[in-house]
Amino acid sequence: MAPSAGLRFQLLSILIYACVISVGINMVSSKACPLYCLDVVSMTCNGTEVNFTRCNCCLAPKGCTLHLADGRSVYCS
Repeated sequence: MAPSAGLRFQLLSILIYACVISVGINMVSSKACPLYCLDVVSMTCNGTEVNFTRCNCCLAPKGCTLHLADGRSVYCS
């Protein structure tokens, strides 16, 4: 016997609600990165220069320092 229209509507509503909750939880736990890059010439992490650089602190590991082309440094906390 096929489920009634009311039961199908309820099941569909529950499925949509579960998807919305799942997406909402993932959005809260994810980190939004700004879409800009600094002019980074080098990067140090824990006082050691690393071979790779990242263009902003959102992409660099915490505790690293980005050394910029204009002589400034940015600490990534």
